Amino acid sequence: MNRTMRLAAAVVLALPCAVLAGPSDYVYTPDVEQGEREIDVKLGTWRFNDAGVRESVGSVGFGYGATSWWFTEAYLKVKKESGGRARYDAFEWENKFQLTEPNRYAVDLGLITEIEIPRERREEGYEIKIGALVQGDVGRLRWNANLLFERVLRGRSDTPRVTEIGYQLQAKYPVSPMVEVGVQALGEMGKWDHWEPREEQNHRLGPAIFGKVKLQGRESIKYNAAWLIGATRGSPDNTLRLQAEYEF
Repeated sequence: MNRTMRLAAAVVLALPCAVLAGPSDYVYTPDVEQGEREIDVKLGTWRFNDAGVRESVGSVGFGYGATSWWFTEAYLKVKKESGGRARYDAFEWENKFQLTEPNRYAVDLGLITEIEIPRERREEGYEIKIGALVQGDVGRLRWNANLLFERVLRGRSDTPRVTEIGYQLQAKYPVSPMVEVGVQALGEMGKWDHWEPREEQNHRLGPAIFGKVKLQGRESIKYNAAWLIGATRGSPDNTLRLQAEYEF
């Protein structure tokens, strides 16, 4: 585990801290299973009613549990905006590090890093994300709380390059061997050391459902979906998101 901590520290020091939200964003968890492979599909759409704007994002990726504490995944994103057509948007590479042995302490800790290379990278720059992952249990209720930072590097855009801060919250409770119900909350507050006024921040909250269907051997299909409602003027009025994974 000391090796894990050293690697995590190196990642933290090497990356400029960087949370530009998207409708397909999902809640990270610190769990890693060595040797697990997965095909991951994420879909999301949100709408700002006042502006009459809808944005939809989809992605497909392949992930692999390289060690007992490191999971890596690469995926391609497609984006569609109001009045436009769906087109390739970005390539993302995500790495998750499990920092503590599962269930050994009061909470499980993890680290997430992600780099996004947009299609228009020369104009938009590269997005770097890093975050702390915390997971715990209260009886049969499992909760997650994540703190994320994101920053855009390089690019020709005149948009100021600042480190933004955001969060992810989740709680779920099993109602059957294959189904759990719960709630998710995602938000972004703006610059990490100088938050936007509350009404301009992006906060979404709503019900979620989770499930896992066992197939043959170690194969399974895992899914989660949520309907999130905006809590401020700066939030989309409604967000629908879905994630499905084929694990093998």
